[in-house]
Amino acid sequence: MTPPTVKELYAITEATWPPATATAHGVWTIRDGQGGGKRVSAATANGPVTFDDIRTAEALMEDLDQHRLFMIHEGEDVLDQQLSAMGYQIIDPVVQYVCPLETLAQIDPPRLSGFAIWPPLKIMEELWADGGIGPARLDVMRRVQGPKTAILGRVNDRAAGVAFVAIHNETAMLHAIEVAASQRRQKVAVNMMGTAAKWAQDHGAKRFSLVTTVQNVGSNALYTSLGMRTVGHYHYRIK
Repeated sequence: MTPPTVKELYAITEATWPPATATAHGVWTIRDGQGGGKRVSAATANGPVTFDDIRTAEALMEDLDQHRLFMIHEGEDVLDQQLSAMGYQIIDPVVQYVCPLETLAQIDPPRLSGFAIWPPLKIMEELWADGGIGPARLDVMRRVQGPKTAILGRVNDRAAGVAFVAIHNETAMLHAIEVAASQRRQKVAVNMMGTAAKWAQDHGAKRFSLVTTVQNVGSNALYTSLGMRTVGHYHYRIK
């Protein structure tokens, strides 16, 4: 497997979890997330910026009634320092993971423990809602073009978990994975990832990827234990 570069992984993330709009304004890409979270609302730079450029981006985000929020990619140390000097604080450092699809497709979920379903069932939307993933993020999923599905995880004869997966550039990316608090530590997440990998394999993907926050110790331990490897990092700065 030829792993995607960090730059390619940014594009895969955007395609599989897209903003409502992403508009070029000079050196910036300004995203209208419509309440769908940081990834779809953060501004990103396409080259060196000045403090005046940053103020322009602030005004554009305020025009969209959004927080002044910037995504800082690897290597953008100068921008990071500029934003720090303007009082922006780091929030949600993120880890990017990837692995060959076969690594996760080897997981053999028990019968009836995982299903690929699109559009998602009402119970799946309720599980997401319990984890703080509401209508605005469901709209993000609906905006995705290309192969996509939702994953329902089951254990103890009940719905126990849910996730979203989509494919871009032969890479499947998992988003919005949630497991009901009462059903954790029963391999629900592992079985859902195996189900997602098999679905992705059937739809022509060759790699599997996801992102999670550095602070999510349990998720990082799980993904590492399943053979996924870290390929990059990014973080946000917010006022």
